[in-house]
Amino acid sequence: MECAAKGIESTPCEPGPPTRRCGLCGAVSYCSTSHQRLHWEYHKEECGRFQEQMRKAPLISDFPFTFSDQLSFQGNCAFLESMGLHLRGIWKYECSCHFKLPSVDHSSDGWCLPSLLCPCTDPEIHLKNPMKSWKEYYEWRRLPLHSPVAVLLHWPLTVYHSIQLCLSRSPLSEAGKNLHIHYLGPEREISQILVFSELAALLPGVSIHIEFVGPAVPLSRDGETRYFNKYAHCSDADCSCKSSYDNNSQNSSSFKGTLTLELRKGLYHDLYSEITRDTKPDIIVAPNAGIAAYSTWLPTLELIKGMGVPAVFTDYCEEAAYLASLCIGSVLGRTPEPIQVNPFRQPMPVEETALNLPCYSNCFIFGM
Repeated sequence: MECAAKGIESTPCEPGPPTRRCGLCGAVSYCSTSHQRLHWEYHKEECGRFQEQMRKAPLISDFPFTFSDQLSFQGNCAFLESMGLHLRGIWKYECSCHFKLPSVDHSSDGWCLPSLLCPCTDPEIHLKNPMKSWKEYYEWRRLPLHSPVAVLLHWPLTVYHSIQLCLSRSPLSEAGKNLHIHYLGPEREISQILVFSELAALLPGVSIHIEFVGPAVPLSRDGETRYFNKYAHCSDADCSCKSSYDNNSQNSSSFKGTLTLELRKGLYHDLYSEITRDTKPDIIVAPNAGIAAYSTWLPTLELIKGMGVPAVFTDYCEEAAYLASLCIGSVLGRTPEPIQVNPFRQPMPVEETALNLPCYSNCFIFGM
């Protein structure tokens, strides 16, 4: 956290973390009273908006998990350590420590959890109605509420929820047995790609093809195609999920549909013509997009506007979603879809944020 007035004049900030908060919104911090007074000219226009966003904090931090309090008090690293998952496999990307370690492909590591705590086999019953909460998902998958898998499953569950939102407004162009998804700006999820196999359980019998497109895709993995026919496996040696586990084989009876992911390095508007040479997308999903922060989104938004394809975006905090909606509205020439709290947001709070606003990965969802 930095002083909100840092850099707006020559007077340097006082040493140490800023401990003085705005008394009205509580969303911004300052190193001193003088810097708080100095910043008011800038802050007064956003302060009321921040107050409204801060009032939603209890709702946003309300999760059914028994580990939610641990996350609030321990921090991400300590929580993962208490679960025996710190710096293990696909879990290592959930704390800042992983930046100190070499990048390794952990695609064969699975959940690193016993079968009782993770969805490593087919669900016992098919979904009859769209799910609307983490509690419903855990009940359906027969998982105890102390299982930490939601920390990673927010990626595929957010895709699932995006699809359900689009279907509630109008049928997708290829609704039925084939679904093509363009997934923009992947970063951390590239190293957690195994968890996307859960889409096969959420959308049974559907052939799903996902294009991961973004500059964060490693050059060495550009053009890589992954075929999934099994769920991410558990740590139990005798579990049925271990039988013939082969993440790259297309021949398996475990999935009734197919799931394919292809990685593309670059910006979407530059690669669109190549990607859509054979098939157009049914839906575009852009998690934690940061639309207002990156000017490269403008040509992509213009492209999506002309495509006529539903697009769903998420962001970490409501302010980022609000600023993104202004950008989308300027491109569309009208008010975009309203901002909603994503019921499948990650339950792990984002650490070291610029504002004191409630902040979670995939927290707020909106579209065009």
